[in-house]
Amino acid sequence: MTPSNALAARCSNRRGAWLLISFVLLAFPSLAFAAPGPIDLTTSAAGITAVLLFILAYALVMSEEIIHMRKSKPVLVAAGLIWAIVAWVYVQAGIPEASEEAFRETLLEYTELLLFLLVAMTYINALEERRVFDALRAWLVRKGFSYRSLFWITGFLAFFISSIANNMTTAMLMCAVVLKVAEGDNKFIGLCCVNVVVASNAGGAFSPFGDITTLMVWQGGQVPFMGFFVLLVPAIINFMVPATIMNFFIQNRQPAALTENVWLKRGSRRIIALFLLTVAISVLCHSVLYLPPAMGMMFGLGLLQFFGYYLRRSLPRSLERKRERYSRRGDWKKLEQLGSVVPFDIFSRIARSEWDTLLFFYGVVLCVGGLGFMGYLALLSETLYGGWNPVWANVVLGLISAVVDNIPVMFAVLSMAPDMSEGNWLLITLTAGVGGSLLSMGSAAGVALMGQARGIYTFAVHLRWVPAILLGYAASIGAHLLINASLF
Repeated sequence: MTPSNALAARCSNRRGAWLLISFVLLAFPSLAFAAPGPIDLTTSAAGITAVLLFILAYALVMSEEIIHMRKSKPVLVAAGLIWAIVAWVYVQAGIPEASEEAFRETLLEYTELLLFLLVAMTYINALEERRVFDALRAWLVRKGFSYRSLFWITGFLAFFISSIANNMTTAMLMCAVVLKVAEGDNKFIGLCCVNVVVASNAGGAFSPFGDITTLMVWQGGQVPFMGFFVLLVPAIINFMVPATIMNFFIQNRQPAALTENVWLKRGSRRIIALFLLTVAISVLCHSVLYLPPAMGMMFGLGLLQFFGYYLRRSLPRSLERKRERYSRRGDWKKLEQLGSVVPFDIFSRIARSEWDTLLFFYGVVLCVGGLGFMGYLALLSETLYGGWNPVWANVVLGLISAVVDNIPVMFAVLSMAPDMSEGNWLLITLTAGVGGSLLSMGSAAGVALMGQARGIYTFAVHLRWVPAILLGYAASIGAHLLINASLF
């Protein structure tokens, strides 16, 4: 066969394959999102425009602390424009059903994530309103720990609490403790904030509920619920290596003793029990009934609503009993506190959820989904996972998550659906989760603390400890490859 005939045959085969793909996608539009769209837009003006829009939106997100614009705004606009470009191209091609189905599939992915996070945030807000976190902070303050003890206590608490609560809430709680105890010592506060950010991100990496990325991998069915816990030792190493190095730079002084009495509000312990029950139900829904975990979380939200109803209806009777008891004891301080008691309102707790974060997730998921439908995720997958060893690809993506938030990184990997072993899926879960610790803006915890400890914990303060954090990042990867070698 001559070169010209071979080229003609390849073109004919390509046209035939193209017609077959187009026919299948038109006949079964639900398959349109399972692979890149039938129209490859990666080199077109529409595709390049969409990529530029995403880059511009993310540049504005990364400049949040400078321009004081909430991070959800640019990605919401970018998501709308990207999908408008996609829809217009497909309308012009006469196959609008494909882009419509792709959008619906992407929206479903976000909806499951939204409902899960909304319930988790509502429970966290309810516990905060019942003063559970205030009581923990007051206990730590009353003990009068040394600076070095406080450094390790807040680090370990951040590590373990973030495995069930989100890393941003955990980091802000520990930051409040440090700001209260070490007021005026900006150097120590900055050091502790770096440690808390690293610990919070590491603690979320070994639990399905600890971070958005682990939740996405679990909901995607790539790793079973119990499978994440093999990352416990690598996560501890990721936290311990930089913490041990930073420990030598702490002056082991004793802070001034502080006194703060905090009383838990009625029902606080029962809400903790309901939260744990809700988590258990969510796990069973996914592992036994094969239903999305969001269904179990929404069931748990219903339980919390019923309990809130009980607290409201029984409040007058409870207050009367307490007034009688405190009057007999002569405890006038607690009698005065009873006058400030307000009924528990579940919908006010829902309203206090981090809506900017939830809307940011919407924008990111829709942006990445649109770029994926244009063919960019397939191109990235072929470049990284086709030409590279998956281990190196996952390590590099973890480093990228220090600049680009780990949520779009993980969503992109899940959308690519590379053929990887469970060990490699756990590796990308680890690297995407802890890679954001390398920079202060690389994780939600870091961004939150830059606002909470404004002028004390800054980008530059965090940057000084990047070599130590990078050493912990490399050590945790090595530990995973060694300990969990049978999973690769």
